[in-house]
Amino acid sequence: MASPRLVLSVLVLMLAVIALTEGMRGAGPRKCCFNFNNKPVAKDRVSGYVKTSQRCSNAAILLKTVVGRQLCVKPSDQWVKELITYLDNKAAQGESSTL
Repeated sequence: MASPRLVLSVLVLMLAVIALTEGMRGAGPRKCCFNFNNKPVAKDRVSGYVKTSQRCSNAAILLKTVVGRQLCVKPSDQWVKELITYLDNKAAQGESSTL
């Protein structure tokens, strides 16, 4: 029969390994989307966007509105693609006009 010290040592070692491997995975994604807004949003109501993490189960875009809300939308929707192109062009023009 195993001594109590050996059992305790193995248990502590297993907990240390688990804690180490969990710590190496890093923090999970900050925000994932599970419900999506299907209605197009006016360009003047959106101030920016962010792509969700690749670790999320659903690919999504988080639209940031001028009033501070965040909306989940599907990146495959045509109106979303057009909106992202518009926002990217607007940001590029803003950067070049300040030079």
